[in-house]
Amino acid sequence: MDWGMKNRLAQLIQADGRCLFLPVDHGYFQGPVRKLEDPRKTLEPLLPYTDAIFITRGVLRSCVDPDKTKPIILRVSGGASVEGKDLAHEGITTSMEEAIRLNACAVGISIFVGTDYEHDSLLNLARLVDEGERYGMPVMAVTAVGRELEKRDERYLALSCRIAAELGARVVKTYYCEQFEKVTSGCPVPVVIAGGPKVPTGYEVLKFVYDGIRKGAIGVNLGRNIWQDEHPVAMIRGIRAIVHENATADQAQKLYDSVKGGKA
Repeated sequence: MDWGMKNRLAQLIQADGRCLFLPVDHGYFQGPVRKLEDPRKTLEPLLPYTDAIFITRGVLRSCVDPDKTKPIILRVSGGASVEGKDLAHEGITTSMEEAIRLNACAVGISIFVGTDYEHDSLLNLARLVDEGERYGMPVMAVTAVGRELEKRDERYLALSCRIAAELGARVVKTYYCEQFEKVTSGCPVPVVIAGGPKVPTGYEVLKFVYDGIRKGAIGVNLGRNIWQDEHPVAMIRGIRAIVHENATADQAQKLYDSVKGGKA
């Protein structure tokens, strides 16, 4: 692995081997989702507690100050929206040159295994990896499911993660599921946990984060379950305690309650 690749990965994955990524890229296919209408306002109080942000180039340029940021994972796939026929019909929207110009530490792309656009999305990943390896830029593959949330089981996710790793992704973002250890054990590159739709309670988020880390994930890439929480700073601090301080879900919940109450 070349120096540039190692350096970029070291900025994302911390010295303890763990990471907390904060995605705010949802608008690229969903538009102004709740509590992300103003990305700058959403991001500013959370930046001190994240290791990197996953973001599109447009929002990066317009909503993140260059002198007050964290390492960038640049979303480089898109081309579909919730109003279209198929969320899986994505292409590469941002060049590797642009990622380098924006000083990104990695680029991220979605793959859609088992859909009509499986072939296209996997070849997009392979081509992006070729470019990334040429320039020392890590690629994070996102195992997207579009609208088919029932696909989020261990068989499908293990298949998708392994394919992403085989094609050269340096990190894979995927959903938590039952028997999550089957997903991580079959993926030879680091796995980070995606959140998906916000779950009913914050404690449930803390529980699946704790279980996912215990079963082999190196960290999280959670958005809505953090910034749509009524107390987003308390939530990200609780999750950070699990990821970087080996806290249990109960310990993280106590920290959440303390931050929420202004005691920490």
